[in-house]
Amino acid sequence: MFRVLHRWPGLLALALVTVLALSGAALSVFPAVERLAGPQAEAGLTAATLADRILALYPGLEQIRRAPSGQITAYWFDQGAPGAAVIDPATGQGVASADPNLVERWLTNLHRSLFLGDGGRIAMAAGAAAMLVLSLSGAALVARRAGGWRHWFAPLRGPLVSRLHVEIARIAVIGLVLSSTTALWMTASTFELLPELGAMPAFPAKVSGKTGVALGQVPTLLQTPVAELRGLSFPYPGDATDVFTLRTDRGTGYLDQGTGVLLGWADLTGWERVSETIYMLHTGQGAATLGLVLGFMALCVPALGATGVLIWLAGRRGRPRIRGNHPAGRAETILLVGSEGGSTWGFAATLHAALSRAGQGVHVGPMSAFAPDRYARAERIILLAATYGNGAAPASAKGFLDRLNAAGRAADIPLAVLGFGDRSFPAYYAFAKAAARAAGAKGWPELLPLDTVDRQSPQDFARWGRTLGQALGIPLELSHQPVLPVTESLTLVSRRDHGAEVQAPTAILRFALPHVPLWQRLTRAGFAGFAVGDLIGVLPEGSAVPRFYSLASARRDGFIEIVVKKHPGGLCSQQLTSLAPGDTVTAFVRRNPGFRPGRGRAPLILIGAGTGIGPLAGFVRGNTRQRPVHLFFGMRHGGSDFFYGEEMVDWQAEGRLTRLVTAVSRGARPLYVQDALRGDAAQVTQLIRDGARVMVCGGRDMAAGVADALAEILAPTGLTPAVLKVEGRYVEDVY
Repeated sequence: MFRVLHRWPGLLALALVTVLALSGAALSVFPAVERLAGPQAEAGLTAATLADRILALYPGLEQIRRAPSGQITAYWFDQGAPGAAVIDPATGQGVASADPNLVERWLTNLHRSLFLGDGGRIAMAAGAAAMLVLSLSGAALVARRAGGWRHWFAPLRGPLVSRLHVEIARIAVIGLVLSSTTALWMTASTFELLPELGAMPAFPAKVSGKTGVALGQVPTLLQTPVAELRGLSFPYPGDATDVFTLRTDRGTGYLDQGTGVLLGWADLTGWERVSETIYMLHTGQGAATLGLVLGFMALCVPALGATGVLIWLAGRRGRPRIRGNHPAGRAETILLVGSEGGSTWGFAATLHAALSRAGQGVHVGPMSAFAPDRYARAERIILLAATYGNGAAPASAKGFLDRLNAAGRAADIPLAVLGFGDRSFPAYYAFAKAAARAAGAKGWPELLPLDTVDRQSPQDFARWGRTLGQALGIPLELSHQPVLPVTESLTLVSRRDHGAEVQAPTAILRFALPHVPLWQRLTRAGFAGFAVGDLIGVLPEGSAVPRFYSLASARRDGFIEIVVKKHPGGLCSQQLTSLAPGDTVTAFVRRNPGFRPGRGRAPLILIGAGTGIGPLAGFVRGNTRQRPVHLFFGMRHGGSDFFYGEEMVDWQAEGRLTRLVTAVSRGARPLYVQDALRGDAAQVTQLIRDGARVMVCGGRDMAAGVADALAEILAPTGLTPAVLKVEGRYVEDVY
């Protein structure tokens, strides 16, 4: 719900909210300028003394006004001609023009009404309401992403644009809530939708009839500091029945122009004080510093709008457009998707279309939106679930298991789970298995047993579809055509070969950066903003299914580098290892934000074997700030498998690599990388106690051995790899 409340008001009101914010930010500067530029009254100066000074220079004085900034303006008539000036309270002399600033007036009219009168005021109020909805829903989304309100400033992971959007929101949200709320209050006051403010004191029925009192002798003016003065209006010349009107921070009163006696007084009401406070908070008048802070926060709105649109566009690119998607409350089939890179949404679109043609009403949504109370007409629920990393929930399924476990008694709606992944890596189906187990434990009826689709196989999907059709009693043929991301042609510029002498050909392949369009450079999409540890998807000739390799380089390195071992029967690896400089491949980038070294100066413990050295070497290469890095590298043959061996020497000399520990498994004394960790247990333990981050890359058997070794090493400390994972200090990229 919060996501919907946040997305659509933002998209629909983006232009209006941006105008509102930018004009408000510009207006916030004027109170500060006025405060700094205008002469201020000295401490202890009274309204009586000030009035005497001004009256001595301008005998036709009509009114004195003091602005919240402290600027004093006088208005007078001189031989029938009106005059006005900003006054220096020390002398009573006019020192600057009192004419309104034309730029400020133009901005004010733009900010209040778009120059459209009452219709414009209503439009800008709608913009303020949209800003309030965006701020509150955005705050709820930030808290959800951070893991609760207590973790508001917790470190973020994910794509740069998404992180930037949240970081800006963290800073600006309080100011935006305050500005939008006060704007709505002031609009309501303008249209008289709020109760009347306090009334003026009753005009005195009896006055002395005298004139010409010496202002310096009036007790009320002598007791009123200029710092509390708001205005002093003079009687109409020649009218002995008129009076002085005094307005201060405490209230309003009338003074006899002949005797100076206070004839009537009305204190400011609580309602007036609330309204004045809201006016001050919104305009900055009387609180210039606060106004500048709110103005700065308003400047965040265009940045939030731009990053929000980019996030929305990225989401639309990741999800195919599903026509005829029924609302959840009116659909017979609820189809929920758990996807990280977006490919599973394509399968959902194919299934939705086939079921719709068969006469079914189908609702497609993310697994994270699971809400059985909404499925009033549902006859079945189907989950299409991929897995992120080594068993985690993918992006669109975050919180699904919590929602499922928090739900009450299971509804009498049959449920089926279809897992997507790669059968050669069992953990790739871990989340689908977890979802199926959790649903069974809660008592949900089983529509179909858990099934899987191997490497996005259209054939597996079609087979499962026929089984689903049989269960539903309808013919169901699923013909899926994978929708791939936008690809680029990469040209190989160099290669370094290893392992041929031990029949394990491996190559470090370096490709030139492709030409990147301007819009990608601005958004850092595709090959415009990749980082070490991201994945490159290579489309081998003769296959529509991409193979993924971890990147050993970042955009700033100026090239694209991967480490590839030739596997018997491996279509993609054989094609890649046979490339010659000048040859090309078709590829795209997929972000892998969960595998990053993180910020700060905490030590890094990098652990890898074989081709898993690729991203680890990239992290070392990019360590220009000389963060402590300890690399444990396992290889089969020291003479042929020491990838990046020459660079390691240079990186140590440059301070990018603190220490290198190698383990050779096919040497005279076989040693695996987990054995090297055990042999260095004391220092590894101390590093982790000092806050080190552990990063593991390589085959799953190696990763399991490393986890076991670290569990043994850390046992005396009470720490475990599982605890480190929860703390975000143990990350894996396992294949």
